[in-house]
Amino acid sequence: MAGLLGIGGGGIMVPVLTTLFLYQGVPVESAVHLALGTSMASIIVTSLSSLRAHNFEGAVIWNIVKTMSIGIISGSFLATFIAVNISSLYLTIFFSLFIAYVSTQMFLNKKPKPNRELAGTGGLLFAGSGIGAISALVSIGGGSLTVPYLVWQNIDIKKAIGTSAAIGLPISIAGTAGYIINGWSATAAGNYTFGFVYLPAALLISTASFFTAPYGARLAHRLPVASLKKVFALLLIILCVKMLSSVL
Repeated sequence: MAGLLGIGGGGIMVPVLTTLFLYQGVPVESAVHLALGTSMASIIVTSLSSLRAHNFEGAVIWNIVKTMSIGIISGSFLATFIAVNISSLYLTIFFSLFIAYVSTQMFLNKKPKPNRELAGTGGLLFAGSGIGAISALVSIGGGSLTVPYLVWQNIDIKKAIGTSAAIGLPISIAGTAGYIINGWSATAAGNYTFGFVYLPAALLISTASFFTAPYGARLAHRLPVASLKKVFALLLIILCVKMLSSVL
């Protein structure tokens, strides 16, 4: 889905992992946090792969990446301290509302209009902090926020996507570190669980997505992507409703 539709996998992984963890007997108060941390960890490999592909095409604006990454790293890391102190129910509601917003934008195919020049260092740092914080709270690579922001700043759409892919790496690394540190004392030792990251799931998801993302990218040139985005938007809504009902 990430390769085909250009979106991160957190919208799928978090609801599915939450449901699976609950079925496996993980307490409800930590299931959502474990899903968020595991999803964030699995994004590291896929974002690295995506970064390399976009950089090969010359679609990454590294000056923007370097500036925004400072805010991205601090925002992502600090947001995990907030996430672990929010109950699973409220965290699920926040996640569901955010994904509902993203799904609506996707279903309506709404795109921002470029109407201003690129922000200065302070503006990019501030935007990076906000994007990083929200990304860590809902466990996404930030593409649904970074791409519209850069397009709004008069950045070409292809370079906005490539730059967003590069920014996804520091988001995933900082977010993963935060979920490991903050969950270290909250989860039981053993079972290959490190903080709020379940390592077997992160590794298996990363391995599978590393090989399947290129196939999705190729299919994007053959399938009716606009129609698929509408179907996928509805799927995300259904997954969020399922996740909310499981937590309740």
